Formats: sequence, structure tokens, C-alpha cells
Amino acid sequence: MPAIVSYFEQYKEFGIFILSALPITELRAAIPAGVAIGINPVLLYFLCVAGNMIPVPFVLMFARPLFSSLKKTRFLGFAKRIEDRAMDKSTKVQEKSMLGLFLFVAIPLPGTGAWTGAFIASLLNMRYKNALPVILLGVMTAGIVILVAALMLKYGIFSSGIAEKILKFLQ
Repeated sequence: MPAIVSYFEQYKEFGIFILSALPITELRAAIPAGVAIGINPVLLYFLCVAGNMIPVPFVLMFARPLFSSLKKTRFLGFAKRIEDRAMDKSTKVQEKSMLGLFLFVAIPLPGTGAWTGAFIASLLNMRYKNALPVILLGVMTAGIVILVAALMLKYGIFSSGIAEKILKFLQ
């Protein structure tokens, strides 16, 4: 067995923390993975929220200057492509400001989350002291939604007819 696999089997909480800090997976993948390997849900929630928030202050502070610098180098195409993708997603955030940023981070859909939200906030010149707590609230909300869904899947609540009753009630 590769050493990295045995390391993460021994320190699964650390692995989940790192998974939640990565830009593609964030807590949207880390929470279901943590539920699947049996980490205590309360511990899992706090590990994933903390891990997901670790890069946010750095993205808020350094994204704009970094991409400005990259545009002056041979990485112009790469930087422009990333910036354009983020700005395409920023329409709702621009329209609704802080509420838009919160919803963008809180609703767990592909392409949303803390990394993209922080990047958009940085590109839109939102104030750090305003954007950081809004992103934290969004991450906490997304964490609750994903944790509840992952636990419902794990314990078969979706297959027991409860999901159908909930959907009927909501209609």
C-alpha cells in the first residue's frame, strides 16, 4: 500500500481537512467523504468549515494583484481565462452585493463556493472586512446543507419514503 494512503487512513481527519481546503473539492466533497469514512458529524462539520476557510483570506488579499501580475507575463491567456470565468459567475453577486456573495457561497452547486466567492469578491473590490464574514456564513450554511444531505443518504432516509413526503409537502 502506498505510504500516502496508509498515512491518510491513520490520520483521516487531517485528510478531510486538507480535502476541504482544496479549490475544486472544498467542503462539498469533503463532508460526504468524511461521512462515508465514519468521522463524527460534529467534528466533521467544524473540520471542513475551518479547512474551507483557510485559503479565503489569502484569496481575498492576493487574487487581484496576482492576476494583474500574471497578465503582464506569458500567462496572460491563462489569467484572462480564469478571470473571465469568475466574472461570468459574478453577475448575481454584483446585483445583490453581500447577499449575492452569501448565496453564491452558500448554495452548493458546481462552480460555487468559498474559493470562487473570494475570488469574485476580490475582483469586484469588495472590502475584506465585509467579504470575509459573509463568505464564512456562506461556508457554514453550505456545510449544514451538505452534512444533512450526506447523513440522509448514509442512513437511507431518501429511500424510506420520507423524501417523497417532504417533496409533496413543499409542492
